[in-house]
Amino acid sequence: MALRSQLLKGVLEACVMAVVEEQPIYGYELSQKLQRIGLPDISDGTIYPVLLRLQKNGFIRGEMRPSATGPNRKYYFLTEEGKVELEQMAFEWLQIAEPVSQLLKRGGHDERND
Repeated sequence: MALRSQLLKGVLEACVMAVVEEQPIYGYELSQKLQRIGLPDISDGTIYPVLLRLQKNGFIRGEMRPSATGPNRKYYFLTEEGKVELEQMAFEWLQIAEPVSQLLKRGGHDERND
């Protein structure tokens, strides 16, 4: 599980921004959504530092909104800068993920020399 957590740290910001891009969302709801889509290692303690970092970098913004079931909640929105950054992150991820996936599927064997 430690290896999975280390791998996820490298792409967690992109995952968070991709979810925030879909719709405004508050922190707890965000962690629950990431868990539902297959990232069970994501906790509130993991999400909030990422949200703060993204907000500090200007990629998301927060806005307090009333909640039907309790105190106000801080909803996060992707900024224009965030949209540009997410597009770049997605491009970079695909540049890395595809060759790594192909390499791991082959078990490290170079098909040209085998």
